Amino acid sequence: MGIVSPGFQGRPRPTGPHLPPGQYLIEDFPVLSAGPTPQVPLGEWEFVITTETGQVHRWSWPQFQELPGETRKVDIHCVTKWSKLGTMWRGVSLDTLLAEVDTAAEFALMDSYGGYTTNLPLEDLLDGQAWIVYEYDGADLPPEHGGPARLLVPHLYFWKSAKWVHGMRLLLEDEPGFWETIGYHDYGDPWREQRYQGD
Repeated sequence: MGIVSPGFQGRPRPTGPHLPPGQYLIEDFPVLSAGPTPQVPLGEWEFVITTETGQVHRWSWPQFQELPGETRKVDIHCVTKWSKLGTMWRGVSLDTLLAEVDTAAEFALMDSYGGYTTNLPLEDLLDGQAWIVYEYDGADLPPEHGGPARLLVPHLYFWKSAKWVHGMRLLLEDEPGFWETIGYHDYGDPWREQRYQGD
């Protein structure tokens, strides 16, 4: 007689989503902003990368649209503890934008229309980890969610995915952004619950 009865499979394994600690699932897409929503006409929009030496790389909206786009399905996690799974975005990889940029920088400070900033290690924007996105769920990205274009860095808390993105400054030393100067974590890894300084 065997120790295990035929057909016994043991306990069923959980089939629910694997969420970062402290997060809960939502179906909608909350709008959280620090200040009014900028209205950026496409004829005035541009994305600018400025290196640590002052070299400038600039794309207008038509030039940006000519770059190769990618569609990505990713999970997003907000510092306010909601998570949304399987979100669909289309945009340009930071790998594409930085391909011709000569830099020794290790950090980036993202600048947005409206004055918002956030800091990130440059390595977190490379190797297929980050995009400047202009579509969400198959439609133009609406202004309340950062349109016409926002940064998307899904492996970090969503405040790092700056809305209304305008440019990126490449830095040799880290420089805190808007939320980081008032106590939010400099890095923001949801899997380590890095919500606030000291986490």
